[in-house]
Amino acid sequence: MDSAEIKEMVRTRYGGIAAGTLSDCCAPAAPGCRGTPVGAEVDGKARVMGYSAEELAAVPDGANLGLGCGNPQAIADMKPGEVVVDLGSGAGFDCLLAARQVGPGGHVIGVDMTHEMLAKARENAAKAGAANVEFRLGEIEHLPVADNTADVILSNCVINLVPDKAQVFRDAFRVLKPGGRLAISDVINIRPLTPELATNRALVCGCVAGAAQSAQVETWLQAAGFLDVRVTAKDESRQLIASWAPGRGIEDYVVSAIIEARKPVESEAPACCSTSCCG
Repeated sequence: MDSAEIKEMVRTRYGGIAAGTLSDCCAPAAPGCRGTPVGAEVDGKARVMGYSAEELAAVPDGANLGLGCGNPQAIADMKPGEVVVDLGSGAGFDCLLAARQVGPGGHVIGVDMTHEMLAKARENAAKAGAANVEFRLGEIEHLPVADNTADVILSNCVINLVPDKAQVFRDAFRVLKPGGRLAISDVINIRPLTPELATNRALVCGCVAGAAQSAQVETWLQAAGFLDVRVTAKDESRQLIASWAPGRGIEDYVVSAIIEARKPVESEAPACCSTSCCG
């Protein structure tokens, strides 16, 4: 599959989830399908990911679709008045929680590439009365956000779905203010996938086949200009990941990870910063 085909498959899949339908790439009976949790299962999986009962109760029903693989809120250290951008904001779960932390003086921007998710997120923000949240249509490789806007960038199990992950990190660097930080939960590869798993269409849009190795993620972040890069595998996520494709053994190949990094301030910029050497 080329990049365009992967993008369209992911767009169809997650647009279908938001609309309450299912896409061709991953029907309920398809082996290896990372299905959408329903009912109490949604909150149960979110608790496993690290969300508290208070956080789950603070958002409208339907904001949490149970599609994450961790809790970026736990590492973001958001403060009142900050600006937050959420990459792949879905139905708005993490955006609405972030809005509570940054308060009325802060601002949260959710970016998603599916019209269906945006509609659902805006509906949830209205229900929550979250006036400091907005949602924008866009791809996370080319964010519809101005340079040096965000204090914090969040993302929850989305970057692995993007073919050009290096570009995601380059654009995140552009959007962050100097000193701004990344707080990402995502899936990383800990062992090469078998050819059958690597080419399985359901696993491509199920947050498995597109995962990169920790060292590669670190390289991309450093190449983008980030400092204090840390990729921390969460071995305790294996049980959660196994539930995405029961019986396939995917938990032996990928795990959830916390990805952290910081954009340098001016005093930390490379000593050589002329046009000739820095572009």
